[in-house]
Amino acid sequence: MENEKITYGDLHGKTVVITGGTSGVGRAAAEAFALEGCNVVIAARGQEGLDETVALCHDLEVVAVGIQTDVSDAQQVQRLAERALQFNGRIDIWVNNAGVMASGKFEEIPIETMDQVVKTNLLGFLHGAHAVLPIFKKQKEGILINNVSIGGWMPAPYSTAYSSTKFGIRGMVEGLQGEVSDEPNIHIVGLYPGIQRSTGNMHSAKYSGLDFKIPPFSVDPRELASQMVEAAKNPRKSIITDGYAQVSKILYSLFPRAIINTASAALRLVMKDDATTNTDGNVNYQSKDPMRIYGELAIPVPSKKTKTVMMMAAGILIGFLYIKSKKK
Repeated sequence: MENEKITYGDLHGKTVVITGGTSGVGRAAAEAFALEGCNVVIAARGQEGLDETVALCHDLEVVAVGIQTDVSDAQQVQRLAERALQFNGRIDIWVNNAGVMASGKFEEIPIETMDQVVKTNLLGFLHGAHAVLPIFKKQKEGILINNVSIGGWMPAPYSTAYSSTKFGIRGMVEGLQGEVSDEPNIHIVGLYPGIQRSTGNMHSAKYSGLDFKIPPFSVDPRELASQMVEAAKNPRKSIITDGYAQVSKILYSLFPRAIINTASAALRLVMKDDATTNTDGNVNYQSKDPMRIYGELAIPVPSKKTKTVMMMAAGILIGFLYIKSKKK
């Protein structure tokens, strides 16, 4: 029946499009969907990274193609969708994942860089949705997975343009969920992960002497990639993908001012008056080496036992602060 709700389980032979698919979470996603036997269409600006990721998929014995695409350009994204349809006349899953970040004092980040952050992150997701939704409606089914970030729920001080895009993407996701509420087999999924142990930090633009390192409480990009696959099999509207993201969201909802002020003060401590450390990263240009899944950590990843203790401590802290706030 036309309106019968479809259940998704076996993804073998499905066509999936992944933007920003040449490093970090995007490359992990390409690998994860390839392991499911999908036809994989990878989009990114750099041809070398595309070739490497396509080769990875071919090694896993699936059909894959890389298409040079700047998601901030609507025409290029439309062309990406048209090329993806050449596999088998369908696009079953589209993963909006491409994103860039610029950190530093708001007034010290070049306006051109801020504009491009908005174009890539927010407009890039809108362009993807605009290109694929008509295809989904024609097919009467399809899944749009949006890698938003926990930054869609809590702002990141000294990354204001980035935060603006993430709040905007969450608005896009929730608005589109309403628009397709009469289409039982079209799903708009919002993923809200914590900080990733990926190359994203290494490729980001940095100003005001900031030189972020990946913190020990970061998440394995392959875990997020597996969440994308799970979302394709069992789509849900909103998914907080890891414990760190969940704790962050709860803490910010309870103590927004304290969290934002403390984080801002901590970042001010590590800023340096050294313009030689400033870099535009991959905001205005395609990502450079390393083109891989994992980035470099500030300190070694804590053990599973240590992570459990950290999460328990965070839970106790939330409870304590909540009770204290109620007594005031």
